[in-house]
Amino acid sequence: MIISFAKLFTVLVLFSTGLLSSCAEFKDAGRTIGHMTRNVTREIGHGTRDAARDIGHGTRREVQAIGQGAKVAVKPLSGDEQ
Repeated sequence: MIISFAKLFTVLVLFSTGLLSSCAEFKDAGRTIGHMTRNVTREIGHGTRDAARDIGHGTRREVQAIGQGAKVAVKPLSGDEQ
């Protein structure tokens, strides 16, 4: 009975040691995946923000150019009426 208890204890110690080392590997892999996901998400967000800002600035410039063109086109007509 004592011999089988010693064998069982040894097996449990080896098994628990294996679990602890595999848990550390899983934790490290999870950390690596989490950090990579965070970095990719951040870069996507920054790219989206920059693209939206560039579109907004371009749209504003075009609207201003159209407004200036309309002022130039309308100005001679209003000057002729006076």
